[in-house]
Amino acid sequence: MSRILITGKTGQVGYELERSLQGLGEIIAVDRSQMDLADLDQVRDVIRRIKPTLIVNPAAYTAVDKAESEPELALRINGEAPGVMAEEAKKLGAAMIHYSTDYVFDGSKDGPYTEIDPTCPINVYGSSKLAGEQAIEAAGIPYLILRTSWVYSTHGKNFLLTMLRLAKEREELSIVSDQFGAPTWSRTIADTTAHIVAQSLTASDQQAWWQARSGLYHLTAQGRTSWFSFTEAIMAHPSVAKKPILKPILAKDYPVPAKRPTNSVLSSQRLMDTFCRIPDWQDTLRLCQN
Repeated sequence: MSRILITGKTGQVGYELERSLQGLGEIIAVDRSQMDLADLDQVRDVIRRIKPTLIVNPAAYTAVDKAESEPELALRINGEAPGVMAEEAKKLGAAMIHYSTDYVFDGSKDGPYTEIDPTCPINVYGSSKLAGEQAIEAAGIPYLILRTSWVYSTHGKNFLLTMLRLAKEREELSIVSDQFGAPTWSRTIADTTAHIVAQSLTASDQQAWWQARSGLYHLTAQGRTSWFSFTEAIMAHPSVAKKPILKPILAKDYPVPAKRPTNSVLSSQRLMDTFCRIPDWQDTLRLCQN
């Protein structure tokens, strides 16, 4: 039986993964109190004790603006810790699934980014996540790196919950209208991961399966929208009783410590051609809000 270690079980994606991966092996999900990615020795010790056959790592330093003033911590958690996990996976003969971000790109491309587009992060968070990708790729293990974007869910800290809270508190909301991406429900990420893991487990030759499919994939909801239009869709749901006036603004009029890519749209075609279809962002938003 496979033994699957899930990190960051209280996070948006980790919470859903613990549910989605049930039945695919012995699930051992840990939170930061059990495995703190800032403590590399603890990361090694936990993996050596559990001896997983698959490490699924959604845990990350995700405070994008705060990372600008904590670059060493962001790099340790997002860059060095995944490398340590990959090193330990190699010793165990284990595979690894890791989640990365649209922020590895500078956002200047006209059109969706593919896996072969050159990376060029414009903030500390993006640089730290790119370092994690590179460390895993260099380890020589069976792996999948799944880049996603604009993640939201019904728990934790995310754009959806922030907008729903602000809708109750304010009469008017100013929302950035010139940054584009695909809002991706954490359950879409987890369920897609479960599809992929199930396919690997049913393969007659798992080693050959991983050898043929290891690599980098984009995993985002289909379609494209702006933060402003995303907010309009959130507020249009019947469950939102108080609907504030929405005012579009430019990103330059909403200054934050970390620069954001203008274009965060990722093409998930490679993943869909290899594994399974991913639904449209509007469909999954409705499901999430119901």
